[in-house]
Amino acid sequence: MDKLGDSLKGKRVMITQSEEFMGAPLRDAFSAYGADVYADPHPLGDEADIDKIVADAGTIDILIANLAVPAPNTAVELVSDEEWRYVFNHLVDPLPKLMRAILPQMIERKSGKIVVMGSATAFRGQRRTSTYSAARGAQVAYVRAAGAEIARHNIQINLIAQNFVENPTYYPEEVQALDKFQDRLRAEVPAGRLATAEEDAQFAVFLASSEVNFFIGQSIPFSGGWVS
Repeated sequence: MDKLGDSLKGKRVMITQSEEFMGAPLRDAFSAYGADVYADPHPLGDEADIDKIVADAGTIDILIANLAVPAPNTAVELVSDEEWRYVFNHLVDPLPKLMRAILPQMIERKSGKIVVMGSATAFRGQRRTSTYSAARGAQVAYVRAAGAEIARHNIQINLIAQNFVENPTYYPEEVQALDKFQDRLRAEVPAGRLATAEEDAQFAVFLASSEVNFFIGQSIPFSGGWVS
């Protein structure tokens, strides 16, 4: 990664929701490669002024759209309008707002990278996850269309479809310590373990590097074989 690391020196990287999900390891990884990291901690729901957040960040070479909410565990026939709207409001609705705020400057420079931290639950059915999986699936569809459209400006938009990665939002230490969870890992994940947060962050670094320009609108599973 040395050459890739060199390409990030001095680049302005904006990481959203930086205190949750993959925020901290992403901040550490990009900083270690010499990037100028702007880490914004605000959840990007209805109350967030995304235009102001982006304006405060200034020139942005790389956007890491790190979006997360606790996944509801609701039977499909009991999902309320409030649950559905809340999850989509925090995982899906921020994407077009971020693009409106950030893409004009990238288009003007004819250069930019956007990586969405998504979920492999978009690709594999699970019980009691209909709301969350649908929102993560909407992210995948959005990235596919937006990435194909904006590629002509030398801007690459992609998504990391992750699951079974260490993070405080979905797999905190207290969950990892459960025997039932460890049994699930062995049964469902061919790798037989969680990915470290650092492994995932390095993948984001790879996709955001200037030398890596042939991923366009893709959602790439990062789940130890849980999906492939």
